[in-house]
Formats: sequence, C-alpha cells, structure tokens
Amino acid sequence: MEPTCATAASPISVLIADSNQMQCQLLVSALRRRPEFRVTFCSADMNLMLNAIAASGVQVAILNTDHPKNGRPDMTMLRRLHLAHPEVTKILLLDSYDRDLVANAFRSGAKGLFAFSEYPFRLLCKCIQSVHHGQVWANSEQLHYLIEVVTQVPSLRMVNALGVKLLTPREEQVVALVADGLSNREVAHELCLSEHTIKKYLFRIFDKLGISSRVELVLYAVSHGGTRQAEWVAGQ
Repeated sequence: MEPTCATAASPISVLIADSNQMQCQLLVSALRRRPEFRVTFCSADMNLMLNAIAASGVQVAILNTDHPKNGRPDMTMLRRLHLAHPEVTKILLLDSYDRDLVANAFRSGAKGLFAFSEYPFRLLCKCIQSVHHGQVWANSEQLHYLIEVVTQVPSLRMVNALGVKLLTPREEQVVALVADGLSNREVAHELCLSEHTIKKYLFRIFDKLGISSRVELVLYAVSHGGTRQAEWVAGQ
C-alpha cells in the first residue's frame, strides 16, 4: 500500500528554496494541493531564505543548493541557515550522494535527505511530516555512511594529558571547521568574522599547540581530541 499523508490540524509551514525555477514551480504546485502544507518559495539565496522564514514562520525548509559548476550541494548555505534558524527543520534535495556528502549534510544541520532518483514524489509528503515530527529521513545506505563516519571522525576538543582544555570555545570552533575542510575564507563566513581574524586565531592555536600548519592541526585533533557532541558547532 502506498503511504498517504493524514491531514494535520494545523498545516505545516514549508519553504521551498530552489534556484532551479522549473523544479521549484513543480514542487510548489504539487505540495499546494495538499491541505496539510502551507507552502512558500524562493530562490536558494541566503537573504531571500531568511526573509521568507521571518515572514512565514517556516517550520520545514526544503533546499536544493546545488552549485552550478560542480552540481554538488552548497553546505555552507545549509550551515549558515542552520546557525541562523536551528528551529527550522531542513530537508536537502539530492541528485546523487556519497559518504562525505551524506556526513556533511547531517553535520551541517539537515534532518532529511531526499533523492528523486530513489523516491517517488508522493514520498516527499511523508518525508516532510517525518522530519517535522522529529524523525530523521535517510535510507539504509545513508545511515551506514553515518555509522562509518561516527566511528572514524576525530574529536575536536583539545585537551592536555590532564584533561585541561587548551583552547577557548571559539578557537575550538575554528579547529572543527578547519578539520571539516573549510578554507580560511569559508571559516570566516561561517563564524561571521573577517578572514584576517581567522588567520589570527589560527596563529594563536598553532602557538598554543606547538604546531605550524593546518595539516598538523588536523592530525593533532585526531591524536589529542577529547569527546564532543557531534553537532556542537552548529548548536554553539
């Protein structure tokens, strides 16, 4: 039997943010036929998304943030939206995925991954309701990827042999983002700081840890990190 969506007493406020105009129109048209959803839409632009959330009280955001050059989702946009509005549940639309993409998507704040190549459109309704009710939407392969990453990911709290923290919370944030592969410019963008300030943080971190490069910093995190909840950067 095909899953159906029970009509909720109060419609779920859904934002569709997609720079693919045709796909956006199709999604909006289809979801607006469902009485359990109240749908708004905009392009995948940070300012437009923030304005839409402020104006419509969005509860679930469906994002297609594919980069026009490489076709891969822009995780920076997803992370920025999650930092600005952690209360909004995010679903990321995908054409394809691999382990790194899945891990980065959930680490950046997504609660659901939806691929039209794997799911018929009718299941998007169930996906929206599932994540809105606090569940995670992922298939078995994606969950397997997450388990692999959890068992391999380095902890990013820098401590000495006595367990004393070596870095400030902000410095730990910088380390986490650098270890996640972000450039100085991207780290600055994430933390709303200047690139010059990020460089100063890195020099200070290098001095405290007795290292001299980003590679050494990541290796130090692997070897000396203590425990830290997986979503600590996004939640601050």
